[in-house]
Amino acid sequence: MIQQPSEQQIRELLSKVPYPGFSRDIVSFGIVRGITCGAEIVVQLVVSTNDTGVASELRDRVTKALAAQPGNPPVKVLVDVQAPVQSGGQGPVPIAGVRRVIAVASGKGGVGKSMVAVNLAAALAARGLRVGLCDCDLYGPSVALMCGAKERPSADEAGNILPLVRYGLRIMSMGLLLEDDSPAVLRGPMVTRYTQQFLRNVAWGELDVLVLDLPPGTGDIQLTIVQTVPLTGAVIVTTPQEVALIDARKAVAMFQKTNVPILGIIENMAYFTAPGDTVRHEIFGSGGGEKEARRLGVPFLGSLPLDPAVRIASDGGTPIVVSAPENGVSLLIDQAARQVMSSVN
Repeated sequence: MIQQPSEQQIRELLSKVPYPGFSRDIVSFGIVRGITCGAEIVVQLVVSTNDTGVASELRDRVTKALAAQPGNPPVKVLVDVQAPVQSGGQGPVPIAGVRRVIAVASGKGGVGKSMVAVNLAAALAARGLRVGLCDCDLYGPSVALMCGAKERPSADEAGNILPLVRYGLRIMSMGLLLEDDSPAVLRGPMVTRYTQQFLRNVAWGELDVLVLDLPPGTGDIQLTIVQTVPLTGAVIVTTPQEVALIDARKAVAMFQKTNVPILGIIENMAYFTAPGDTVRHEIFGSGGGEKEARRLGVPFLGSLPLDPAVRIASDGGTPIVVSAPENGVSLLIDQAARQVMSSVN
């Protein structure tokens, strides 16, 4: 029986492979991020470059270095090409092939922003638009779960990540790259790099709309996006109570200071109606989102009720607008989607 090579043996062979243009090897450069040994040898590389030929050259060199293994197992080389961090002084640069970029944001976590982003994107796709959905919440990604996407994305020959396709949406999320319980432990420069990679090094193709699910707050990721991507506009998600509206105002102010149009405010968890009852229980207060929209002079996109069907659909990996298009929440989100597209058109 032929003994399969070990990870250490593969790593020793890779330590003799020079990085293109350098005498230094790819292991000491720190670009070898994963080695899997089995019926197939899988090597994962991460490089930061604008040279499109580097990925192909690395793939050829590694394949050649591992070709003479006992049993001649097949070799797969995955090269993850990250764009070098751009200077904020360069200004916003359009994403190739993407006509409009819409950010879904909130000042505060726990208001249902990702649910709104996923269903808003699905509602736009249901209207025949070519839609991408980018989960920019690197620390708390949830788009993959809500869209029922579990497999890891692959890369094309140019080293660009191929987004997964679900419900007519082209999806990218940090949740597709991490194990189920693994945290994304990232500091400032890495956050900027991953954000740029998700926007620039994913093969989005031709899109009518790219929806960005932003993390809560006004931190590094938001700043990176507004400085480097020309946003068509932003949708702000809030709940009715003042503690959420305070942070929503901060999110609105950030976009206004960077000349990003506010496409509207959508109020989530506005009320709850018990089964068989018509009485509205306004658990988090009443009308806060609509009043704030009037105060700011921006469109109000509607009030979404608390509905267990939405939670069940999200946990089950299917947007509510897909699984139950006649549900009241689905109809309200579809109406919001029409209003958003009317604004940007």
